[in-house]
Amino acid sequence: MAIERNHSAQPADAALMEGFRLAATAVISDNLSRLPGAVGLLPYHRISGVMVGTAFTVRTRPGDNLALHEALEQIRPGDVLVVDGGGDTSRALIGEIMMNIAIHRKAAGMVIDGAIRDVAAIAQMDLPCFARGTTHRGPYKDGPGALNVPVSIGGMVVNPGDIVVGDEDGIVAFSQSIAPDLLQAVRAQEAREAEIIKSIQEGRYKGAYGKPSQAAE
Repeated sequence: MAIERNHSAQPADAALMEGFRLAATAVISDNLSRLPGAVGLLPYHRISGVMVGTAFTVRTRPGDNLALHEALEQIRPGDVLVVDGGGDTSRALIGEIMMNIAIHRKAAGMVIDGAIRDVAAIAQMDLPCFARGTTHRGPYKDGPGALNVPVSIGGMVVNPGDIVVGDEDGIVAFSQSIAPDLLQAVRAQEAREAEIIKSIQEGRYKGAYGKPSQAAE
């Protein structure tokens, strides 16, 4: 069945993405009114830093990975493959071989709203891989699917070209257009939280953390 193919969005500014590499997803989420964020996806890779990249989106029939193979032929260095598999975990959409293809293509990460397999091998990899679950059952390769279209990942809408950030707490995505202002807000919150922690350690803490004006957890 047919695969809808669309051009990739422009990659995000490299310096801007490096700025988000130092930011926690929790703090980013706080400064997005705590609204966006994928629910129910967990990291399966060897945690070795923050995933940051430009979204290359895929929508596929649950349990079918034909569109993912097409995407891996087009993905660029620094892209995060973001796959809307409908949250289905009855069949694995990727495994060790496809992860190795992504590594060879210099992808920044894999985000799968569906299942994966070869978990022991993936656990030894540095390429970030987030997924909803695991199963040994392999995928179909019949289609249909679509590349570089808006997708929903764990309840979070991701558009082609969005900046995607992932760490131990989860995944968040946002438009490139708001990224510069968002990064400034993140840095300001980090400074406030660092001061709160310092005040606790020095015995100066006065309960400011619990006040409504504080954009913290």
